[in-house]
Amino acid sequence: MQIILISSRLAKARSVTLSLHHVLGSLAAGVAVVVGLTGALYWLSLRFAADLKIPLVHRLVLAVQQGESERSREFMQQNLNAMAVRIGEMQAQLTRLDALGERLSTMAGLRPQDFRFSETPGLGGAQSSSLPPQNLTLTQFNEKLSMLSRQMESRTDMLGILEAQLFEQAVKKKAMPTMMPVNAQYNASTFGMRIDPFSGQQTMHEGIDFITDAGTPVVAAAGGVVQFAGFHPQYGYMVDIDHGNDLVTRYAHLSKVLVKEGEVLQRGRRIADSGSTGRSTGPHLHFEVRFRGAAQNPAKFLLATNPPTPLARAKTR
Repeated sequence: MQIILISSRLAKARSVTLSLHHVLGSLAAGVAVVVGLTGALYWLSLRFAADLKIPLVHRLVLAVQQGESERSREFMQQNLNAMAVRIGEMQAQLTRLDALGERLSTMAGLRPQDFRFSETPGLGGAQSSSLPPQNLTLTQFNEKLSMLSRQMESRTDMLGILEAQLFEQAVKKKAMPTMMPVNAQYNASTFGMRIDPFSGQQTMHEGIDFITDAGTPVVAAAGGVVQFAGFHPQYGYMVDIDHGNDLVTRYAHLSKVLVKEGEVLQRGRRIADSGSTGRSTGPHLHFEVRFRGAAQNPAKFLLATNPPTPLARAKTR
């Protein structure tokens, strides 16, 4: 494009040649100026909308503010809903921890007042003078909430393992013959070598003879299954209880048997009455503990939970 300029001030006409680049540059500059002026006018309108009191501009400003406020409210509500879900999960975990803690304290033999799981522990302390207090940001709050949730899950798993171990120990303890089979303060003959009362020879006594009156209740020293209940030529009326793990207890010279073979017994269940049947010189209870058929010293089991009597201490030294 060529433009010819003619003026009275000019001695001769001048011509200006415009290329495509000049035209495009001019258009771009014009568009930039229009956009800039429009943006400036929009900013000034929003900035001084309250002073100008233009109804149209005022409504436009209110619409923009309401839109931003609605987006902010929706964002905050979404975060609150997410945190409410996390807090609900943590409350459920805390309820399980409280129940688990109460069971563990009961299994461990602790007093309920020693651990108040349903109460919030007391906290306190003076305000720090070295570091000023700081408000938590939303990101920091979510991080601490996630860390607390992971810690609660970890504590629940560890307490669950501890509960299983305590339960296993409790079961083993109930299966160990540590309960006195009869209410007797003294025993007439302990485990070990002795002079046989019938032959006068030195023989091995494979149990403990407790001095009792005829008809004294005899109880199971531990939970188990009745392996034998009947008459034996030497033991007289006798009861054998299998406690598992190859451990068997024997109660002999009974006057009356109150259980049957195959019956499941709990620890402390009355199984018979003492007497003097079989190879016996008088009323007493003969008590044996056998492991894989071999006789064991019953005192090692009974003394685990029962203090030794004066005569028992004298005979076990």
